[in-house]
Amino acid sequence: MFGLENLNSWHLLVLALLGIFIFGPDRLPKAIADGVRMLRNVRNMARNATSDLSRELGTEITLEDLHPKALLRKHLLSEEDEQALRRPLEEIYRDVKNDVTGIGSEARGVADDLKSAASTPAPAPSPNGRRHTFDDAT
Repeated sequence: MFGLENLNSWHLLVLALLGIFIFGPDRLPKAIADGVRMLRNVRNMARNATSDLSRELGTEITLEDLHPKALLRKHLLSEEDEQALRRPLEEIYRDVKNDVTGIGSEARGVADDLKSAASTPAPAPSPNGRRHTFDDAT
């Protein structure tokens, strides 16, 4: 959310200069007072709306609870309902995680086999200059 902690001195200076250019030095204090009054009215309206909603629902509601997902999760769904909705997704997640882990271990095994095959020396040629095959042994 936008707050004064996000403003540094340059931002405040630019805002002051813009205010002076837009409203003029004579009307700027009245414009600031009107802005602050409007902000207070909006905050009071939000507090009144949340208190009315809390009174109607019979439970304590904060402004963050008015997000639709948070409202459903906190006030309309029981813990059993939420677990029933999560269970199929958790099973799918667990299956996918197991499959990915298995593929990863297989890939590491293949990579290790390739490394060991690359590190073993090639067979020495036979004394007659040909490669040794199984047919030569017979």
